[in-house]
Amino acid sequence: MKILVINAGSSSLKYQLIDMETEKVMAKGLCERIGIDGHLKHSPLVGDKPVFNEDIPLPTHAEAIAAVIEKLTSEEYGVVSSMKEIDAVGHRVVHGGEKFASSVLITDEVMAALEECTPFAPLHNPANITGINACREVMGDVPMVGVFDTAFHQTMPGKAFMYAVPYEYYENDGIRRYGFHGTSHRYVSGRCAELMGKPIEELKIVSCHMGNGSSIAAIDGGKCIDTSMGFTPLVGLPMGTRCGDLDAGVIQFIMNKYGIGIDEMLNILNKKSGVLGVSGVSSDFRDLDNAAAEGNERAQLALDMFHYWVAKVAGSYVAAMNGVDAIVFTAGVGENSKSSRAAIAEYFGYLGVTIDEEANSKRGEDVCISTPDSKVKVFVIPTNEELVIARDTRDIVCKK
Repeated sequence: MKILVINAGSSSLKYQLIDMETEKVMAKGLCERIGIDGHLKHSPLVGDKPVFNEDIPLPTHAEAIAAVIEKLTSEEYGVVSSMKEIDAVGHRVVHGGEKFASSVLITDEVMAALEECTPFAPLHNPANITGINACREVMGDVPMVGVFDTAFHQTMPGKAFMYAVPYEYYENDGIRRYGFHGTSHRYVSGRCAELMGKPIEELKIVSCHMGNGSSIAAIDGGKCIDTSMGFTPLVGLPMGTRCGDLDAGVIQFIMNKYGIGIDEMLNILNKKSGVLGVSGVSSDFRDLDNAAAEGNERAQLALDMFHYWVAKVAGSYVAAMNGVDAIVFTAGVGENSKSSRAAIAEYFGYLGVTIDEEANSKRGEDVCISTPDSKVKVFVIPTNEELVIARDTRDIVCKK
């Protein structure tokens, strides 16, 4: 069974074609500048086919999907002989609200429900919906499955997901904490259980997804009981450009003093804050590491704040679960920054954690970076959201 995984953005579309018999990626690529001019990079990963990396016209997502199918099936760049070999498509969808606690086969009714969730993720869901419609237009009756970033967090209890505002805002408007990065947290927690050789139902895991966008999840017995992002992905940890948790009074103060409207204020909080705003250097943690090494105090402060917040939130989740068996680092910073992992792990001495410096220097592989005598295991696990989407798609389509 071969499954095409699609992650559609407003002007981009990432994809992977996965052979589910081996769970190997056959090809992957990225369509960029959709609706502007267009560029496609397509990389075959089986055989000795060349990479396609050129500007091509991509006026809409439908043309982007058609270009992907053409490259996947072409004699020069292809990895399958025809579109008939693609058995199903799995779509990443950012927000499923309370309607979707698991992945679903996409139907007209599901599409209508996705439209209703658009106000919760106005920058993401419309692009996801556009990608689904484009695939349906180009691929016809090929079954499609929606996999939601928010679904994994639907197991949170009311005491964790409710805000302390008048209850009618939840009843009437769905105002609550939803959480994001759920597909990533789900993958790495499951992989952590495999590496420990224990059923996930017996484990308490803190999953730290650390990248330009960052979130932490408390996973007890395989179910999320709390997570750091909220109604939107803006809150929780300070991130690349997002502010994280912030007193709402600060927003009122800045808006009143500088005559800023709400749209401009949200742009500041989403795109000009986080470690970029504190450091004045960059949202890229590699740049911050370099600047801090050269004596830039604000860059060091931004890093210190990020490490502190990860440790603080992770510690609160240890309390929420009344213990922890493993802590997992994943995503861009979590997988690649040994200095950030080491700095964060220094806060975990009370858990009996000691980091193995040699293991912590490895990259691109599943590895336990805590010493054998550590009471709590610490892992680095590269995330694989596409594989989760493909597995869900296979399971749902096979039940159809």
